[in-house]
Amino acid sequence: MKRPKPIQGLKHFVSKKRPVIDEVVHETTSGGVVFRRNKKNGQLEILLIQDAKGRWTIPKGHVEPNEEPRKTAEREIQEETGLQQMKVMNWLGKVNFRYRRSHTLVLMTMHIYLVEGKGDTDMLNPEDWLTDIKWLAANDAVDKIAYDDIGKLILAGMKKIRESGK
Repeated sequence: MKRPKPIQGLKHFVSKKRPVIDEVVHETTSGGVVFRRNKKNGQLEILLIQDAKGRWTIPKGHVEPNEEPRKTAEREIQEETGLQQMKVMNWLGKVNFRYRRSHTLVLMTMHIYLVEGKGDTDMLNPEDWLTDIKWLAANDAVDKIAYDDIGKLILAGMKKIRESGK
């Protein structure tokens, strides 16, 4: 019987040391599933942004001290997309995740709201760090989103939109 060949580079991968975690921090962000009806065909569209790493997501950002997550969602949408008129509707839920930032473990809680784009929704002015920004058909937005948990909340938002008749 032949022995399988060892996987090249496995020893290097296993022995690779990561810095020790010195602290654990909790951070809170808030954002929105921003939607509109296409003026030409009435199709439901979701506004997505593409970050510097090429990942499609929703506009969101850090909750400032003494700021309510609902207000943060509105502020961050305005700052990241340039969309000025909106109606923050339902709280869709929250996503918890963690990641490493050098010697720090960050425990993140992200609050997500359903937000209706109002006024001239084509007048977008994205922040410089964004790679792209697009209104996408709702089903395409769910397919493009880089994070499954946010995708599930987009689906929950689509259901609320149907139920409200918007």
